Amino acid sequence: MTMQQTAQPAEASRAEKAKRSRSRRIYLIRKWAPAYLLMLPGLIYFFINNYIPMTGIVVAFKKYKVNTGIYGSPWNGFKNFDYLFATNDAFTITRNTLCYNLAFIVVNMVLGVLFAIFITEIKNKYAKKVYQSAVLFPFLISIIIVSYIVFGFLSVDNGMINKSILEPLGLEGIAWYTEKKYWPFILVFVNSWKEVGYSCLVYIAGITGIDDAFYEAAKIDGAGKLRQIWSITLPCLLPTIITIVLLNIGRVFYSNFGLFYQVPMNSGSLFDVTNTIDTYVYRSLMKIGNIGMASAAGFYQSVVGFCLVLFSNTVVRRVSPENALF
Repeated sequence: MTMQQTAQPAEASRAEKAKRSRSRRIYLIRKWAPAYLLMLPGLIYFFINNYIPMTGIVVAFKKYKVNTGIYGSPWNGFKNFDYLFATNDAFTITRNTLCYNLAFIVVNMVLGVLFAIFITEIKNKYAKKVYQSAVLFPFLISIIIVSYIVFGFLSVDNGMINKSILEPLGLEGIAWYTEKKYWPFILVFVNSWKEVGYSCLVYIAGITGIDDAFYEAAKIDGAGKLRQIWSITLPCLLPTIITIVLLNIGRVFYSNFGLFYQVPMNSGSLFDVTNTIDTYVYRSLMKIGNIGMASAAGFYQSVVGFCLVLFSNTVVRRVSPENALF
């Protein structure tokens, strides 16, 4: 057999493979094209709204001037970051931001899981809908309205706690908006009341997805309800819990501005326990008007949050690789 005769089957085989590969690509394009077309508007919006503005991050390293714009302003190095770390309030705002967010993560996770288990155990579907709506309703309320609800309870002169509880018991009313020792508990309580409904619904969705065969097998083995929750519900819900916790850790250096600014009514007596990075930047921006400093604070929060997510995910991947985000 000559070399030419040997080459002909090889070329035919390559041509056949190329034809099959081209046919498969065409098939995949036709199959997934509608899905990509549906995704396109969202991707375009996401790119325009989230990624293009990221170029403005250079403001954190510039002495911003309105008349010259972002890219025409002179470079300022790391001077915009000085006021976050050189000020006497640096430790206080960092401590408050970090400790409050860690408390929020733990408390909201525990309450969210407990409420989710409680609601899924309700057999009456109408009662279940009522409880789901009741848990979610605070999440939909504006933080401004929440601040006035809290004021209705804590007002010194007409607040429900002072007028309807303490004074009828013969106790002296408390000036809540000047007594800072109460506010760590108040803020954690208000945040949990408002935010736990969202995570609760996520956990309910996770519990609903657990196969009923697990519970049926546990009942046959004589496991009680608490044992079923401990051995089936919580392990199956663990990936959802880890995902939510990791996402929350990414925002551990951010704070709910409304919660720390509106709810305490911007009371100066409470700054030691309510001042966080976000409220500090806002007050500084209102006084100084330095946009570069505000941008530097946002950049600092983003970088720290990103590093914390990477670190937390690395820890999770070492302990339980199947539950890591990436």
